[in-house]
Amino acid sequence: MEGGKNKLKLYGFNNLTKTLSFNIYDVCYTKTEEDRKRYIEYIDEQYNSDRLTKILTDVTEMIGACVLNIAKQDYDPQGASVTLLISEEEVPLYILDPSCNRGIITPTRENIVAHLDKSHVTVHTYPETHPQNEISTFRVDIDVSTCGKISPLKALNYLIDSFDSDIITIDYRVRGFTRDIHGHKLYIDHDITSIQDYIAKETIDRYNLIDMNIYQSNIFHTKMMVRDIKLDNYLFEKSESDLTEAEKKDITEKLKREMTEIFYGINLPNVSR
Repeated sequence: MEGGKNKLKLYGFNNLTKTLSFNIYDVCYTKTEEDRKRYIEYIDEQYNSDRLTKILTDVTEMIGACVLNIAKQDYDPQGASVTLLISEEEVPLYILDPSCNRGIITPTRENIVAHLDKSHVTVHTYPETHPQNEISTFRVDIDVSTCGKISPLKALNYLIDSFDSDIITIDYRVRGFTRDIHGHKLYIDHDITSIQDYIAKETIDRYNLIDMNIYQSNIFHTKMMVRDIKLDNYLFEKSESDLTEAEKKDITEKLKREMTEIFYGINLPNVSR
């Protein structure tokens, strides 16, 4: 078990690959075209590639890894991407591949692409609006893939708390095998029955959660949807006190509908009033 007193004695390098994947959604009520435009501008400013890089470097430090290379990019009209190539231990300069920048971004090296021959951390953002829908969404895709003793699960709660997370889909997979000193294959090196085992209790209390796990294949899947809708958290540049009771009800229904569709991956039928 990782972090336990009775550590597994392994033969050579731990070859297990552990991958934690997130889809995180934030939704916002944006009634007018101008609201939608300002929301996209706000998201692009709040979650630009520089801030995303800071989040991923924090994750790298948190799981006990070292940065080999950073590649980042902001996009027009919206969105950003960051990729970090990481290693379990610091790689000496004389061994480091010349293509790696060790996180030092210079004007001539801004867009270096990482070769994912080690562990890696990636993030991509997708702000989205539609003129016929008063709800705007912001999706963040995050992948943390490690090998060796380091584990992406150590960064689970930090990543959830780093974004305004209304709906979260999390996948955790353990691939490959490693061997103990007797040559016996090990297909997992830690105890887990659900991703929820690693989520903070105060976070679980804020969400409705469902699991779909395939234990025999070391595949774990958890979906989360926020329990309570407090309108002030979903109104862009306005307050709940500015709304009539009818408006509050209408907006709440639209927010719940959008969240339900995303959570279950379906389109609900339109019901005429």
